Amino acid sequence: MQTTHELASDRAPTVAFLQWWVLARRLIRPAWRTGEIFTALLAPAVFTLGFYVPLNLVMTVYGHGLSSYAQFLMPMIVMQAVAFCAISAAFRAATDARDGLDVRFATLPMPRWVPFAARIAMAAHRAVIAIGAALVCGAVIGFRFYGSWWHTVGFLAFSLLIATALCCGADLLGSMSASPEATTQILVLPQLIFGMVSTGFAPASQFPGWIQGFARNQPVSQFVDGLRALAGDSTGNAGAVDLATLGPGLAWAFGLLVVGGGLSWRHAARRSA
Repeated sequence: MQTTHELASDRAPTVAFLQWWVLARRLIRPAWRTGEIFTALLAPAVFTLGFYVPLNLVMTVYGHGLSSYAQFLMPMIVMQAVAFCAISAAFRAATDARDGLDVRFATLPMPRWVPFAARIAMAAHRAVIAIGAALVCGAVIGFRFYGSWWHTVGFLAFSLLIATALCCGADLLGSMSASPEATTQILVLPQLIFGMVSTGFAPASQFPGWIQGFARNQPVSQFVDGLRALAGDSTGNAGAVDLATLGPGLAWAFGLLVVGGGLSWRHAARRSA
C-alpha cells in the first residue's frame, strides 16, 4: 500500500501540469475576450503594407536575386511578426513583476517554472497566430512555398523556434525590469537596428562595404537566410537547405532558448528563495 507521501509524489507532475494550465488560461482567455490577440493578426498586415508597397518597385529595379520581392521579403515579415510577439511577452512579464504577482506565485506550493512556462505558452500561442497571419499576407502579395512538404514544415517549425527563443529572452528582461513602459522601449531599438541592417530587406551586397559583414552575419540575417532557403524559389537562388545555411540560425535560436530559459529559471529560483 502506498503511503501519503508516495501518493503525493505520484500526483506531483499532474498537479504541476494543472497549475500550468490554469495560469496559461489566465493569460489566453482575457487576450481573446478583450481583443488583444487581434493585434497579432493585424501586425503582419501592417508590416506587409509598410514594407512591401514602398520597397517592391525600388528593389525590383536594384535587384534581389529571387523571382519576386514578395518571395524575398516574406521571411522578414515573419521575423517582424514574432519580434512583436516578443515585445508583448516582455510587457506581460514586466506587468506581472510590477504588480507583485511573481512574488505571490513564489509563496504558493507550485514548481518555480510554472509561472514562466505559462507566460511562454501564451507567447507561443500568440506567435502561432502571428505566423499564420503573416503567411496569409505573404500569399496575398505572391509568396509561395517551392520546396518539399518537409521544407514547409521546417519553415513553420523554425519560425516557432525563433519566436519561442525571442520570447524567453524578452520574458527574462521584463521580469527583471518590472517596468512595462521601459521594457518595450528598450526592445524597440534592437528590433530596428537588427531588422533594418539585415538581409531581410535587401541583399548584403547593397549595403556599404564597411557594414556588409555585420549585415550578412548578424542573427536576424541568419534567421532570414534559413527561412528563405526553406521556402525556396522558382529560380533556385533561395539557398540550399543544408547545415551551412541553417546551422548558424539554429545555433542562435537554440542559444537564445537555452540562455534565456536558464537565466529565467535562475531568476525565478532567487525570487522564491
